[in-house]
Amino acid sequence: MDESAPGFYGSYASYKGYVTPALGTKQMRRFDALVWDPGECRADMRFLEIGCGTGAFLAYLAAKGCGEFLGIDHDPALAAVIPETARDRFRCQDLRQALSQAGPGSLDRVVALDVLEHFTPDEALDLVAAVAGALAPGGRMIVKVPNAACPWGLQYQFGDLTHRTAFTPLSLRQLADAAGLRMIAARPVRQGSRRRLFTDALVHRFLSWALLTPPEIWTANLVAVFEAGE
Repeated sequence: MDESAPGFYGSYASYKGYVTPALGTKQMRRFDALVWDPGECRADMRFLEIGCGTGAFLAYLAAKGCGEFLGIDHDPALAAVIPETARDRFRCQDLRQALSQAGPGSLDRVVALDVLEHFTPDEALDLVAAVAGALAPGGRMIVKVPNAACPWGLQYQFGDLTHRTAFTPLSLRQLADAAGLRMIAARPVRQGSRRRLFTDALVHRFLSWALLTPPEIWTANLVAVFEAGE
């Protein structure tokens, strides 16, 4: 990662307000929909999470009964807030070092939630290509990014000064292809009450009818699944 503005990363802990995340039924269902189901994950798979943050997804993997998983991040301050159930699965480590230790073709699922937007396009390509080399045949990389194809995603993309690249479903396909992977799915990230979800669906349906070139996905964030060849 090009940290040409180190002051922003130096103050990231206070900006984000690191706290140990809670993991209840709501959070479990969210990760089911966000990663587990679209990634066709199983508990016997080998997982690596890139940019694991405060460790909510690591705690989720522990709760799902997964035996082989690791989360890496560049910020050592995170070690103090990772949930206890996953604390021994966290490493403050460089991505390439983690992939080198894992070995070629050794990982079944790699997860990067709110990570790729922190890189330049060339850096993102290097990252995804490195992941491609570590994926087992048929392995998958699940990524979540702000959806720059939709106006609602701009507040997420430009709400953090460490973000360097805006992605759309189309540019994610381009990234996956350049890295030697295939994007097999792009899905909306839906969160909120039933009333708000219903209202959103109505508004988006009307806008899709009214606009000449509506976005492929309307939600502010999107999830994409990249797959390695067999």
